[in-house]
Amino acid sequence: MTRLLARDLTVSLGGSPVVGPLSLRLEPGEVVGLLGPNGAGKSTLLRALAGLAPHGGSATLDGTPLAQMSDAARALRIAYLPQARTVGWAVAVERLVELGRIPWRRFGSALSETDRAIVAEAMRLMDVGPLARRLATEISGGEQARALAARVIAQDTPVLLADEPAAGLDPAHQIAMMAAFRSLAAKGRSVIVSLHDLTLAARWCDRLVMLDAGKVAAEGAPAEVVTPALLGQVFGVEAVVSTVGGALAVAPIGLSGGPR
Repeated sequence: MTRLLARDLTVSLGGSPVVGPLSLRLEPGEVVGLLGPNGAGKSTLLRALAGLAPHGGSATLDGTPLAQMSDAARALRIAYLPQARTVGWAVAVERLVELGRIPWRRFGSALSETDRAIVAEAMRLMDVGPLARRLATEISGGEQARALAARVIAQDTPVLLADEPAAGLDPAHQIAMMAAFRSLAAKGRSVIVSLHDLTLAARWCDRLVMLDAGKVAAEGAPAEVVTPALLGQVFGVEAVVSTVGGALAVAPIGLSGGPR
């Protein structure tokens, strides 16, 4: 069964349509990259799929409409990492990551050994173990981003939606984050991640969905989507697309004079 399925989905903000109509599917065990220029509708689409934005059309999770799921039930099935990453409270990084276990715990209950193991693994994947005792408000922006990603991973849901999680990270941690998403998919979880780094998207995602003005401009394997023609048409850039080490590498080198 398709895990997450949107059919003719639309989202309007302030009475103006910003997404759709579009259709999208997410299968168990795959990482899907969401591409598109600023304002293409990526963040709004992810919010709708997380059940946080009213939508038209249909969106179902394992056959159940998202609109029929309670917040508590949805939190056990979908984890959402928003683009905004501000940490507004002075709490230790380890405690911040532990918040990801809230949907699975009775109110006021202590962390179980299972909870602690899941938190430790999430912190390992995001390389924030050495920061465990540091206050989350006193670490760097990139470190905060990794700690917040660890919190979402610790939620341990079948579906993970991440909005530009690699933005602002150094190259090593960008790669580590995408490798972590791949490892989650290898265990049967499903990930949708929006990205502006085209090489990261092409190298680590099973399938890419490119949005333009709220609609799907292209969808398919990375080699089918990340092409000079489509990059010129949608992003307005000239780009060199090559194969390095058996994977695609994308280098924007100028403006194409297209619509952007």
